Amino acid sequence: MPLKRRQFVFLSGIGSFGLALLGKKLQSHSGEYTSDLNLVSQAQPLTSDPILRFVSLADTGTGAKGQYAVAQAMTKHHKQNAFDLAILAGDNIYNEGEIEKIGAVFERPYEPLLKQGVKFRACLGNHDIRTANGDPQVKYPGFNMQGRYYTFQRDAVQFFALDTNNNADWKLQLPWLETELSRSDAPWKVVFGHHQIYSSGHYGKNQELIKDLTPLFQKYNVKLYINGHDHNYERTRTINGTTYLTCGAGAGVRPVGRSEWTGHSAEKLSFAAYEVYSDRIEIQAIDTKNQVFDRGIVHL
Repeated sequence: MPLKRRQFVFLSGIGSFGLALLGKKLQSHSGEYTSDLNLVSQAQPLTSDPILRFVSLADTGTGAKGQYAVAQAMTKHHKQNAFDLAILAGDNIYNEGEIEKIGAVFERPYEPLLKQGVKFRACLGNHDIRTANGDPQVKYPGFNMQGRYYTFQRDAVQFFALDTNNNADWKLQLPWLETELSRSDAPWKVVFGHHQIYSSGHYGKNQELIKDLTPLFQKYNVKLYINGHDHNYERTRTINGTTYLTCGAGAGVRPVGRSEWTGHSAEKLSFAAYEVYSDRIEIQAIDTKNQVFDRGIVHL
């Protein structure tokens, strides 16, 4: 519907900050899923420099051409938007987690990034635990794991890596996670694990993790959960304060649909890139043609 002159003058005058506030106010009728209409992304770019840049990808460890294509796109992105942290969200070595394949499935594909000081931080996927329960990967220096679950902080962001496998020691891991979340004074809390929580892909919603993890996310203001397992890209709308990001198309793809919570989903070889600011995290999904096919904003 065409805008009346008075409406146009109003919208022209409120600027980026006003559009951001307006976007925050738009919610679904249920109140659970915050609207995906982030009007700030349609406004003029905000000029402040990011506090931190990082990328994420998962289900990578094939050593095949799809993995190399994503790695090359990451390298090109790095030249334009330098980052020094990559979240590797599991299934790092197919098919059985054999550490002797590490050259073909990690060191060679990401060699240009590793040489430029990019540090990968990994967690264990279901394929990774098929050999020695994943212990060789936990000990591998290039994955920078401080255990099967661990936490680290970069600038204003504290990351929490989880072992989401069925044989994980949940009796110890869940209390550990709550303790670490409660202790954290970081403005941004980001959790990553291999398995999906909200997904429109092959595996769908994970009722067990919804029960065990999402109450902690809501209680301690976790803004972002990053995962793989489903071999696609999907960004959810905000669900009770948390955005869920599936980035499992690091080497291959499977079909994905849409759900009531979906902000964007795609069957594309890809990785996700993040720019962290004091009041928001800007997300880009980037394919092997170096095209940005999704943009989203997580508000503090």
